[in-house]
Amino acid sequence: MTGPVRIERKGATLTIVIDREARRNALNESVALGIAAGIDQGEADRSIRAIVLTGTGDKAFCAGGDLQPAADGTPFTIDAADPRHYVARLLRRMDACRLPLIARVNGHALAGGFGLVCACDMVVARDDALLGVTEVKVGLFPMMILPYLLRVVPYRAMMELCVTGESITAAEALSHGFINYAVPANDLDAKTEWLVERVVTKSPTGIRLGKQALTKIREMSTDSALEYAQFMLANMARTKDAREGFAAFNDKRKPEWTAE
Repeated sequence: MTGPVRIERKGATLTIVIDREARRNALNESVALGIAAGIDQGEADRSIRAIVLTGTGDKAFCAGGDLQPAADGTPFTIDAADPRHYVARLLRRMDACRLPLIARVNGHALAGGFGLVCACDMVVARDDALLGVTEVKVGLFPMMILPYLLRVVPYRAMMELCVTGESITAAEALSHGFINYAVPANDLDAKTEWLVERVVTKSPTGIRLGKQALTKIREMSTDSALEYAQFMLANMARTKDAREGFAAFNDKRKPEWTAE
């Protein structure tokens, strides 16, 4: 794939790389389309079991929407006659992804870039990377990404980030509990690979159906969620992966997953 997003594959992992280092990997329509296409590619290949999202270089994961005047594909406009914003499409696509999405935060993740981090399932970040929503500094507010901030950032911490526009380090974000790991820059790849390996060795069917269920349950009342969960659990127990998992447990051996 050519353009502002690069796709790499290693074993059972597909990595989506935002490749606009000169623009601090800023988000525009081409980037959004490239990330979505990468997710499509990963899901279409049944041998892929995890997707990593990262940026090029060591300065920025994604600095948010491109603020350059007349920037190509700027996220700050919309067609009033057809209001389907590409950022909303991308976030919905990330939400619907049936593979685990892991953010490898190689540098600062600000504004919409922080939204991408929050839309991922897990996060490994450089401990000195800055995370935050700086929109109030230019007269805006982090509208498009608010649903994802609300899911992962504690409310009072989120409000402080939103209304002050000040950023915090990944090490501080870890103390608030909204990323998984904050490590020195030299350890970023090793820690990401360690986490990915813990994911891709588990049942792809269990993860796929589990993510599907989680997306639904998150929007349900407790009673509705319990009603839905009992049917999902019984359905999962009938899959080949579940039967193999039970057999491997009883035989005291490693399971051989088929993703079925």
